[in-house]
Amino acid sequence: MAAPTLAPTRPTSPTGRVPTHRTRLFALPEVRWAAVAVAFFLAGLATQLADGPRGVWWGLYLACYAAGGWEPGWAGLRALRDKTLDVDLLMVAAAIGAAAIGQITDGALLIVIFATSGALEALATARTEDSVRGLLDLTPQTATRLADGGEEQTVHAADLRVGDLLVVRPGERIAADATVLSGGSEVDQATITGEPLPVNKAAGDEVFAGTLNGTGVLRIRVDRRAEDSVVARIAALVEQAARTKARAQLFIEKVEQRYSIGMVLVTLAVFVIPLLFGDTLRRALLRAMTFMIVASPCAVVLATMPPLLAAIANAGRHGVLVKSAVVMERLGATTHVAFDKTGTLTRGIPELAEIRCLDERFTDDELLRLAAAAEHPSEHPLAAAIVRAARARGLRLPEVTAFTANPGRGVTARVGDHLIGVGSPTASELAPGLRTTVEALQASGCTAVVVTCERRAIGVFALTDRPRPEAAAAVRATTEITGTAPVLLTGDNAATADRLAARVGITDVRAELLPDDKVTAVRRLQADGRKVTVVGDGINDAPALAAAAVGIAMGGAGSDLTLQTADAVVVRDDLTTIPAVIALSRQARRVVVANLAIAATFIGVLVVWDLAATLPLPLGVAGHEGSTVIVGLNGLRLLRRTAWERAAGTPDRHRPRHATPTG
Repeated sequence: MAAPTLAPTRPTSPTGRVPTHRTRLFALPEVRWAAVAVAFFLAGLATQLADGPRGVWWGLYLACYAAGGWEPGWAGLRALRDKTLDVDLLMVAAAIGAAAIGQITDGALLIVIFATSGALEALATARTEDSVRGLLDLTPQTATRLADGGEEQTVHAADLRVGDLLVVRPGERIAADATVLSGGSEVDQATITGEPLPVNKAAGDEVFAGTLNGTGVLRIRVDRRAEDSVVARIAALVEQAARTKARAQLFIEKVEQRYSIGMVLVTLAVFVIPLLFGDTLRRALLRAMTFMIVASPCAVVLATMPPLLAAIANAGRHGVLVKSAVVMERLGATTHVAFDKTGTLTRGIPELAEIRCLDERFTDDELLRLAAAAEHPSEHPLAAAIVRAARARGLRLPEVTAFTANPGRGVTARVGDHLIGVGSPTASELAPGLRTTVEALQASGCTAVVVTCERRAIGVFALTDRPRPEAAAAVRATTEITGTAPVLLTGDNAATADRLAARVGITDVRAELLPDDKVTAVRRLQADGRKVTVVGDGINDAPALAAAAVGIAMGGAGSDLTLQTADAVVVRDDLTTIPAVIALSRQARRVVVANLAIAATFIGVLVVWDLAATLPLPLGVAGHEGSTVIVGLNGLRLLRRTAWERAAGTPDRHRPRHATPTG
């Protein structure tokens, strides 16, 4: 448990976060055009509301049309060339039609909605690609290879071949998946397995590319080429899941093709048939224009978007960032939730759980005081946990001398008149009674640390990664809302996973999973039509988040790749917001259904009126705009605080009084 003697080659966090090259916000043309469109729209609206010159605000709105409408319009024309008709072209046509009859403000609003939606989609795609590239940066660019004569050579990691011998010094990242030949050290492999603590490695053990060596020197033999390493497979899994994941669509988008074709055909019929029966060109054109206005899907689009956008805004105020309206819609369809363990249900920081004193000369506090003093010079995570526990009890740590760190084994130090050792149970032979104690603690999911005095065992510490205070309440609330118990997916060992699951109320536990195993588990859950939402925080969770119907990342310590891959981010690390946002999504879905019924009713009545009789154009516009206003206001109800309070009602009833959001 000694402190590393060298700094890591790259800055890193316990979750493996590394610097990534991010696409700048305004580097994307979609974002630039959307920003210009929004600026022109706001300027035009301000001028109109201030009773400015009509020509000025009309000019500003037309500039908004040009900036935000040319790209979806061009995309619609390209689709038309391919003999498909999509809602992009239809909405541009409807916006132009609205301007033609004097309703240019409504048309400009539609243009802004479409331009902003396209910009957000482009930004999300670019950021995900950036994070996948950043993941590959976990693997160092160079490695130290041992030649046949024993001399060291610095080579490119990409040039390593199976069988090459490498030396890895303290604080360096391992360059390839390999087997340890000699040496001993602790390796932080949270980026791959999600284990919260460094793992002791000795001859015969496997190590992974991109993981961080601790305090010892390792000599390793390369087992896989760079492109076949586990970290490379994680990047490939994320990209594959993104490609194979069905393109998410809102309800209106799923029927846009048929609706668009039907509307165009009926509009043409409304124009042509009266002409064939002797109607005048002006009357036929006016009737057709009225039909196009009242039948356009403006109210349907606004029936869908405002409730979802309002729900997104409300969730954002309460610590959950939902990245799109599509995600908000799909959250409500969740039937199963799968949680990661380390950093998600737990804090990802080891804590002292139990002290077992084996020598009557020492009390628990005295044992902890001596061990904490010996560990104080070390920077090992377990050492830090022991020191924190001593300080929490108000213990004063004495000065130490003759501090020695033994990589993979522990530390020794002279504390007053005592030679104190704190280390791994595997560092020496254990007496039968002590071995029984250690095995019992390990079987319960704890990490055991033996404390010795003059090389004689005097106590055992049990350290564990404790669950978040609100974890059990969140699991109960999730079960109530979805109707099914959550699943635990973790790379940690089975004993630790079972112990944590029992504490938070999860019965379905799947442990010791590598990233591709988590993806397989998610796909098996989805095989019979289940809608699975996965919650995680580490790089090893990113492929599963991408493969799930909805991926949610814990934002407090989440890796860059996970935060970008996820569809939603829990910014404040409060687990109870997860069932709450699912419930809020279901509220939004109910409002959407109600709005679609209202919009369909208005459209149906106005269309029948226009076809069966003569619907005056002003009345048609008033009815169309009236339905738009009604569904818009109905959707905005979800902005109210009471909407979140209703959604969070179930978790709030179960939340412990002492539980507060973390992060």
